[in-house]
Amino acid sequence: QVQLVESGGGVVQAGGSLMLSCVASADIRISCDMGWYRQAPGNERELVSTINMEGVTTYTDSVKGRFTISRDNAKKTLHLQMNSLKTEDTAVYYCAAERGCIYLSGGVYRNLADRSWGQGTQVTVSS
Repeated sequence: QVQLVESGGGVVQAGGSLMLSCVASADIRISCDMGWYRQAPGNERELVSTINMEGVTTYTDSVKGRFTISRDNAKKTLHLQMNSLKTEDTAVYYCAAERGCIYLSGGVYRNLADRSWGQGTQVTVSS
């Protein structure tokens, strides 16, 4: 398993910005697609953004032009810069390492059989 720890959540007014960060416990420089998901109360968890090893990114339509995903493989970190936040962005945000991720842990290369999740960080946008 790849352990993931998110940080950076909080309370912000509509129109404001936050940057979320996620630190991985393993070396993810080999081949590891990463993503951010979110879950609002009463809703299912949804994909927000993904980034692959080449830096190719995807975004759900509702955040395009406002959110930016990035990664620093040397520091084993993933970021989500969120600008122009809206009340509907309020949710718990989760970092994920996708199934098939190849990572180095304990000197051994391993293949992630299932998506690994962080514990989540709460983002609350007030009006």
